[in-house]
Amino acid sequence: MCGFIGIYGPDGTDVAGEIYEGLLAVQHRGQDAAGITTFTDAFHVKKGLGLVLEVFNQENMSRLKGHLGVGHVRYPTIGGNRGEDAQPFHLTFPVGIAMAHNGNLSNYAELVEKDFRHTGVRLNSSCDLEVILFVFARALSERVRPGHKLDKDDVFHAVRAVYSEVRGAYSVVATLADVGMVAFRDPYGIKPICFGEKETEEGKWFACASESVVLDVNGYERTLDLGAGEAIFIDEDRVIAHEKLSDKPHRPCIFELVYFARPDSFLDDISVYKTRVRFGQALAKQWKEGGAPTPDVVIPIPDSSRDAALAMALEMGIPYREGLVKNRYIGRTFIMPTQSNRSTSIRRKLNPIPLEFEGKDVLLVDDSIVRGTTSRRIVQMARDAGAKNVYLASCSPPLVAPCPYGIDMASKTEFVATGRGTPEIAEAIGVDHLMYLDLDAMNEAAKAGNDKIGAFCNACFNGDYPTGDITQERLQAIAGDKQSHRDEKTTCGA
Repeated sequence: MCGFIGIYGPDGTDVAGEIYEGLLAVQHRGQDAAGITTFTDAFHVKKGLGLVLEVFNQENMSRLKGHLGVGHVRYPTIGGNRGEDAQPFHLTFPVGIAMAHNGNLSNYAELVEKDFRHTGVRLNSSCDLEVILFVFARALSERVRPGHKLDKDDVFHAVRAVYSEVRGAYSVVATLADVGMVAFRDPYGIKPICFGEKETEEGKWFACASESVVLDVNGYERTLDLGAGEAIFIDEDRVIAHEKLSDKPHRPCIFELVYFARPDSFLDDISVYKTRVRFGQALAKQWKEGGAPTPDVVIPIPDSSRDAALAMALEMGIPYREGLVKNRYIGRTFIMPTQSNRSTSIRRKLNPIPLEFEGKDVLLVDDSIVRGTTSRRIVQMARDAGAKNVYLASCSPPLVAPCPYGIDMASKTEFVATGRGTPEIAEAIGVDHLMYLDLDAMNEAAKAGNDKIGAFCNACFNGDYPTGDITQERLQAIAGDKQSHRDEKTTCGA
C-alpha cells in the first residue's frame, strides 16, 4: 500500500504545490518515505525518509518547477529502508520518464534475475518500481526512431510489455518529458487508481491518483476510475486516449474498503464511507441473529472502524460512545515496519476514557484482526479502565493467508487466526465474545456500491489468489525478504 499522484498542468504552471497537498491527503497510505519529481528542461527531485511534512520545506519546494510531476508516499513491503528506495524514480532514456506506483510484484525476484543479474544493467535500489520502470523504458525505446514523435500507440506498447512481463498488483503513473502523462492499472485491477480533470484560467489540468480524495483536495472532478488492465494517456496536445489492454477479470482489493482507504474516497465508484456503514449493519444483523450477548455500549477502535461501529450501534439500538481517544501524531500501527514498533506505539496512540468503560459490558468494533497484538492490548486497556465484560466485532473475516500484492503480511505464522477457531482466537486476545463479519456478507456490502464489480480479491481471507501464479515458493520468497528486513528493524517498498 502506497499513495501517489501525477499531475499534467498547463504550460508555464508549477504542479509541485498540488502534489504536496495530494500527498498530505494520502499520508495514511505510507509513512516511511515521500518524494516529488517534476520536469522543466530537466528533472527536479526531492525525496527522503519520513512524513511529507518532514521531507519537504519551503526551500526544496521552491526548486520543484514544472507543469509535469509525480509524487509518492511509501508503505514498507519489499526491500530495505534506504533513501534511494524512495519514489518516484526517473530515467533520462529513451525519453525523460518519472514514475511512481502502488503495489507489489509477485515475480520481482525472477525479473531481477532475468533483467539485471544476467545483463550489464544495474539496480540502484531494492524497490520493485525500478523493475516496472526498466521494462516500460526498454519497450518504449523499441519505438524511438529519428523523426518520429512518440504517440499513444508507442506508449501503450510499453504498457503491454509491462503486462506481459510483470506479475502482481500495481497501479502506476508516469510523466514523459515532451510526450505527456500515462497511468495504468494491473491486468486484474487489484490496486486502485482514479483520474480527474479541471479547468482554470491557465488551461486544462489532468491528475491521476491512488485515491479520489487526492483529486478532491486539489479541486479536480473525478471523471474515471481505471478498470482492470486499462491505461490512460494524455499527449502534448492534451488529447486523452483511454484503452483496455488486457482481458483479465476485474478483482479489486476488498481490504482497501475495509482498512486502507480514507472514508471520504471513492474506489471503483464505490463510496468507502457507505461501504463501511453497510459492514456495520451486516455485523449488527449477525450479532443479533447469532445470539451474542447484548452490550451496554458500542465503542469503535479508531479510526477506520468508526463508520461501521456507529451503524452497528444504530441498528442494534445501543448507545454509541467514543471511549478511546486517538493521538493524531502517531502513525497507523498496522503499517509500522516492525512488530516492536507496533507493540510500543499502541498505548501512545490510544488512551481510554474510563467513564465509558466502568462497570459496563463493552462491544469494541475494529476493522480487522491481523496479528492480534493490537487487539489484545486494547482489550486489556478496556478491562483496566473498568469494563465488566469486553466483546469484540471485526468488520472483516479472519485473515488466514499472506498477501503478495502489497499488504505487509509475511506468512501464516503471523495471523492470530492460524490454526484457531473463533473461540480460541477470543481466548488468545482476551475477549469474552468475538464475532467476525461473514465473508459473503462483507462482499455483498462492498458490491452494493457498484454492481458492475463481479468479485473482489479476497486472497487474504480465503487464500484464493486471482492472478493464478502465486506458488508456495513465491510466498516463501516474499516472506523471507520481509523477515530479513524486519530483523534489521527496517523495510521498504510499495
